[in-house]
Order: sequence, then C-alpha cells, then structure tokens
Amino acid sequence: MDIKKIVNAFKKNNYQVSYFETAAAAADYLDHEINQTTVAFGDSQTLLSMGLYEKLSEHNMVYDPKHGEDFFKTARDGMQAEFFVTSVNGATEDGILVNLDGTGNRVAGSLYGHRKVYLVFGTNKIEPNLEKTIWRVRNVAAPKNALRKGLKTPCALNGADKCHDCSSPDRICNGLMIHYKKMRHEEMEVVIIDQPLGL
Repeated sequence: MDIKKIVNAFKKNNYQVSYFETAAAAADYLDHEINQTTVAFGDSQTLLSMGLYEKLSEHNMVYDPKHGEDFFKTARDGMQAEFFVTSVNGATEDGILVNLDGTGNRVAGSLYGHRKVYLVFGTNKIEPNLEKTIWRVRNVAAPKNALRKGLKTPCALNGADKCHDCSSPDRICNGLMIHYKKMRHEEMEVVIIDQPLGL
C-alpha cells in the first residue's frame, strides 16, 4: 500500500488530508483542532477506540449517540453542531469513501450542515478499488458490526459470515453513501491512521 499515493488521491478529490502513524497522534491532533465548540460523532468503533469522546469532552460540547441517554435525540441534536467527526466503512486507494448506514445519522452528518467534517479511518479499511471496497463494507464490516451489537440478522446469526441482503427489522445496512469527491461548499478533512481501527 502506497500511503503517499493514497494521500495524493484524496487531495486530488479536493479533501484536506492528514496522515498519522498512530491513533494516539491523530487523537491529539483532533483534540487541538476542535476546541471550545460543539462537535457531533457518527456511531463509530474507531472513534471509541481512540478515546476521542473523553478527550474532546474536556473542552467541548460533544454529541455522541453512544454516550447519550437517547441515541436518536443525541443524533438529532448533533446535527446542529459546528463540527462532525465520523469514521467510514471503507475507502479506495484512488480517494473514494464509502459508508453503509442503518439509521442515517452518520451519512447525514457527513453530507451537509456542519462547519467542518472530519472523516477518520485506519489503513485496514482501504481497498484497491470501489468494487472491492463495497464488497468489504457489506460482507465484512457490516456483519461484524451486527454481530457486535447482538442483532438478529442472518449475517450475525451465522457468525458474521457475509451479507444475506436480508429484510430483518434489525438490518443495519439500509443506505449506501459513496463520496466520489468532497462535497461542494463543505470543509472536509480525511484523517488516515496507519493502524487497523474499527471493523
């Protein structure tokens, strides 16, 4: 994997890009960048493992559905935050981002309405092309997430084997968002971490 080439691909697609060798270094960077303001999180194991909620909560108002008393209320309130921080389910070597969402809060927050969006992910989520990225998102990341949540979807009940394209009410892969380029008039920064993070 050629990190320099990947960074340049995201820059070509109009994103600001930061690269870090460790999650700790990336967390320190975001802790410095987001200060005395409001920030919302997408539902993300990556951000959780980075300890970002604890860091940013010391000097910001943080809306994180994982830590809110009511997931949906916290997610809605977070739509008004100045900053939005989330991970992605997959990325391509040529600078495309992919998110698969069950509720819509993560995809919605990444598209519009915030002063700046940070998209944070580890190199384990990078695949050579879009086809392989979508396959990984649907057949690896989503089933593992359903299993982790204890949902009664076919993928979870079969040990996170693959996507069954089910119609379960527990289904978490309802909307697929592909960021081919940075959204117009939105400030967006890709934060790449050279570690395996998230699912």
